[in-house]
Amino acid sequence: MIQSDVFIFLMKVCDKKNIMIKKLILLWFFSISLIISETAAQAPNIMIPPFPVETASKFSNLAFSCISTEYPNKISHTLTSDEDVASPENLHPAFFGCYDWHSSVHGHWLLIKLIQLFPDLPQREEIIKAIGSNLTASNIEGEINYFKKKGRDSFERPYGWAWLLKLTADLSGSDDSIQQEWLNHLLPLAKLITSKYYDYLTGLYYPIRRGVHENTALGIALALDYARAIGDKPFEAFLTERAKFYYLNDKNVPAAWEPEGDDFLSPSLIEADLMRRVLSREEFVHWFKDYMPALPYSLMYPAVVADRND
Repeated sequence: MIQSDVFIFLMKVCDKKNIMIKKLILLWFFSISLIISETAAQAPNIMIPPFPVETASKFSNLAFSCISTEYPNKISHTLTSDEDVASPENLHPAFFGCYDWHSSVHGHWLLIKLIQLFPDLPQREEIIKAIGSNLTASNIEGEINYFKKKGRDSFERPYGWAWLLKLTADLSGSDDSIQQEWLNHLLPLAKLITSKYYDYLTGLYYPIRRGVHENTALGIALALDYARAIGDKPFEAFLTERAKFYYLNDKNVPAAWEPEGDDFLSPSLIEADLMRRVLSREEFVHWFKDYMPALPYSLMYPAVVADRND
């Protein structure tokens, strides 16, 4: 009921200006709802759809309308020569739509999750065709080449990385032949991003805690889902060690200070969501009592947004 009420409100907001940004907000809300449902399931590959197919269809329209829409586009791109001046689609042949790279990856993930959850989704065949056009072997090779060029070690770190791994993880659980083909195309890019996690987290002594794209806990949480989905035990062990190194000794988290003006997730709750992945139930209960002795007022009510056009 709460999710449905929020959805109706957000759909009304989306009728106003800045339509691309509103779409991204809506897609983020729906994706988090799906991840919550995934978390609630006892088995990792059992999903309980949080919405009826009619609601899923509305959200699929938002993602479907942007994964192949090149403009407007916000490029985070380092130029090293004139050769680096190119259009978004030339720079990122697979993930050029949806305003920026991570939103494109996230949009593909959402659409794939929807066709997995809702076999009767009206747009199913159109979605499969569009994703198939984007996630070709040659397009993913183009993405890999972009990441490998000098000066791009921090491109989309860690938010875009995390969503790429989450996309790959959910494809790995499908026995559909088309989705298995997409998975095979994506795996080389996922392997490259995995190697980047080792380099990045080994040199990151202090976690980034703000509730924005750079958040370390979110980056590790989605990567951990990937490691477990494909059975990469060394990567899982590495991420688990890093999570405990950063967060195991945290006490009295200042959650009452949340949210900051540009947070789109709760820094304290995303950390707790990571730690419930790496600790046993008993360990987590003990950890959480020290971590958040009392639930602050700031987490009991929705955040206030004074200017929805900013």
